[in-house]
Amino acid sequence: MAGLYVHIPFCASRCIYCGFYSTTMKDDVRHRYVKALSKELRLRKGFLDAADTIDTIYIGGGTPSQLALPDIRDMFCDIHATCGDSQIETTFEANPDDINAELVDTLKSCGVNRVSMGVQSFDDKRLRFLCRRHTAEQARTAFRLLRSNGFDNISIDLMFGFPSQTLEQWERDIEKALELEPDHISAYSLMYEEGTRLHAMLTRGEVCEIDEETSTKMFKLLADKLSKAGYEHYEISNFAKPGRKAVHNSSYWNDTPYIGIGAAAHSYNRRSRQWNVADVHKYIQSIEDGCVPAEAETIDADTHYDDLITTALRTSDGLDMNLLDSAHRDYMLECARKYLQSGQLEIVNGHLRIEENSIFVSDMIMSDLMKIE
Repeated sequence: MAGLYVHIPFCASRCIYCGFYSTTMKDDVRHRYVKALSKELRLRKGFLDAADTIDTIYIGGGTPSQLALPDIRDMFCDIHATCGDSQIETTFEANPDDINAELVDTLKSCGVNRVSMGVQSFDDKRLRFLCRRHTAEQARTAFRLLRSNGFDNISIDLMFGFPSQTLEQWERDIEKALELEPDHISAYSLMYEEGTRLHAMLTRGEVCEIDEETSTKMFKLLADKLSKAGYEHYEISNFAKPGRKAVHNSSYWNDTPYIGIGAAAHSYNRRSRQWNVADVHKYIQSIEDGCVPAEAETIDADTHYDDLITTALRTSDGLDMNLLDSAHRDYMLECARKYLQSGQLEIVNGHLRIEENSIFVSDMIMSDLMKIE
């Protein structure tokens, strides 16, 4: 198995919290960029082992739904020509206000069978605070349009931990999300990443972070309500109805190789990790010149061990200890001893995993199990 990630860095406007590479450049650059994506995919032939065929496709951003419809069709035509046209999980990220009948028809014709929609909140005041372009009603309308047109695998993103947000307000957001019955929900605490407008607002004292106790209560409320609604909490930030786990995203946590194409995209084949230049113009020019503009890191045994710790332990399945050689397994178990004794870590069917109620200290646990500081 292997995954293909395609980064579309274009947005109509920047949200105040976003730390991903994106730009508001317009259509002429976007068209050249799509052409470059196709060429990079061909240039990367040989990055994966012969046995690692593409089994999932994920179009992320940025805002992929900002692409012109002909560019979307051309992009998928080139992907299918290179990777095959089988019915594999194919995810397309979209903003609610971009979703209309024409886009839905285009996605269906291109083989997209999973849509990930950035809702973030069902409260218009909080959406305006984030500088999101859509309203709560637009999110509901977009979801229903997708559902009525046969999309039976829809994921929505939610955020919690807004300045001054109460538990009651967050509970209403969760309930409004559940009314739509999405197949998958990703929920994240609002982060103040350096370099974002939100971080600058925090530095200037214009906003205050929510306290840790309230944030923890919000996460517990989310987990409890989604569990009662029939969702499996299969990764720290992700919840799915039975059979609706994100197969592509799971590859990042299960040591599955993947190719990432586009500006700022990452690739991994177990031996090395590569990341493309985070600049649209430099990316396009380099690809047009026949060279992938990427830096690379060779992955040694300790790095691979640390990667497994920080990915597999995010999941409900945990880390399969059979993936480790004896030296790293012994090291891990020695470091894990105090957490096993306290019940914060547990071993189930040969998998080391973090106990559900200890998710809130998972970063500390994983840090203590790593070899490279």
